[in-house]
Amino acid sequence: MTLADDLPPEIGPHDGRELVLMLAGEKPLAMFSDVVGSTYPWPDAAFAPHVASGALVMREFRSTTRNGRHRLRHLYYALPQEAWRIARAHALCLKSYDAYCREAEEDCIELGRLLGYSEREIQCFVARSRYLRSAMGQQPSSS
Repeated sequence: MTLADDLPPEIGPHDGRELVLMLAGEKPLAMFSDVVGSTYPWPDAAFAPHVASGALVMREFRSTTRNGRHRLRHLYYALPQEAWRIARAHALCLKSYDAYCREAEEDCIELGRLLGYSEREIQCFVARSRYLRSAMGQQPSSS
């Protein structure tokens, strides 16, 4: 595996399919985040009718990057009975680390679970992240 390899099929299986998976009851939470003013194609219009009908709940938060240079928009959709996941996912998204560390990896695993990824998908993501960090010469810190 090299840095230029395509992502393994286990990573990103929900991308572009969040709404379909949520309406089928297969995905409890979807999360979107980007810099305010970016050209990111936000999914608001596709999700709006389902929020209006009560099939999904939506929460939006704004934050600022750690260096204060950019404002971020965080958009979450959840199945009504899974709305508790939003607050925890957002808390994890707001955390930042000076270096790769065990806590960062544990938070990433927890976020994957909140988003409805399988343990196999999560472990594939973690293994790829470890590989990429190793390839870039980044060793985990103890914090």
